[in-house]
Amino acid sequence: MKLYRLLTGPDDAAFCHRVTATLNQGWELYGTPSLTFDGSRVIAGQAVVKEIEGVYSPEIKLSEQ
Repeated sequence: MKLYRLLTGPDDAAFCHRVTATLNQGWELYGTPSLTFDGSRVIAGQAVVKEIEGVYSPEIKLSEQ
């Protein structure tokens, strides 16, 4: 099964570390990052995907995979 997550947050070092940590947990980048401005700061978004065994269920905690 393929899992999907969208990581979002202020475009800063902490966001980059979150994406890096996620990649090191076996997730892969999916598509290009996106940026938007909320009036006071730039917000980044990056989709990631991961293949795992099993069948999809809404109870899956994606952040724990």
